[in-house]
Amino acid sequence: MKNKKRLIAVLLVIVMAFTVYGCTLTEGGKDAEKSETMKKIKDSGEIVWGTNAAFPPFEMRSGDDVIGVDAEIAAKIAEKLDVELKVVDMKFDGLINALNSEQIDFIGAGYTIKPDREEQVLFTNTYFEAVQMIIVQKGNEDIKVAADLNGKTIGVQAVTTGDLTAEEYTEDIYRFNNALEASIDLNNGRLDAVIIDNLPAQIIVADNPGLILLEEKAADDEAYALAVRKEAVDLQQLINEVIAELNASGQIAEWVEEYSYKE
Repeated sequence: MKNKKRLIAVLLVIVMAFTVYGCTLTEGGKDAEKSETMKKIKDSGEIVWGTNAAFPPFEMRSGDDVIGVDAEIAAKIAEKLDVELKVVDMKFDGLINALNSEQIDFIGAGYTIKPDREEQVLFTNTYFEAVQMIIVQKGNEDIKVAADLNGKTIGVQAVTTGDLTAEEYTEDIYRFNNALEASIDLNNGRLDAVIIDNLPAQIIVADNPGLILLEEKAADDEAYALAVRKEAVDLQQLINEVIAELNASGQIAEWVEEYSYKE
């Protein structure tokens, strides 16, 4: 009988210990599991989106506002977190440094997954497939297919996939802050061609009757994703949930259509 009472007493002590431990986890465990990025977002009540707003239809200026497909996705991320969205519009080649120095919380800029970038940031799931296209002046008889780019003068947006693609054809590359600037030089005859993603290329050509798109693409297809700091796995997972919901509803495709033809 005594042994039975002793066993019951030991079991009660064990149960009480687990109860106390469980309460401790419940009270502080959630915060303990949050990344530093997520703690910062929750404490400040805002999430900071870094972009380069010169890449329609994904990000572009409308007065003081940044609009586009990535802007809509960013707004949904902020909504999911129940915080305000702050936008930082900056040079494309400064985005990774801004992310890792905590000036911004995530990158959304028609951002392609590349091995060198994967070493520095954590990518989300992809949300759009893109193609690198070639723009030339109408009537150009020297460049009819991608192979004709060899040795030519090519304009690109700096540090983009178009930039890397151009290096496969020539050393004579002019790098601009955005593709719109490159298209101006192409229109003025200072470039032989511009390499840029398909949707921005279509918009540029539609706005410039003197330019045309070649039928042959400049490189293999690529995929866009958002990027967060390496430690922010919880933010990555939340963004993946947002992307999955938007893809399932067809909303991203609708935004692409809407902003591709927005005045």
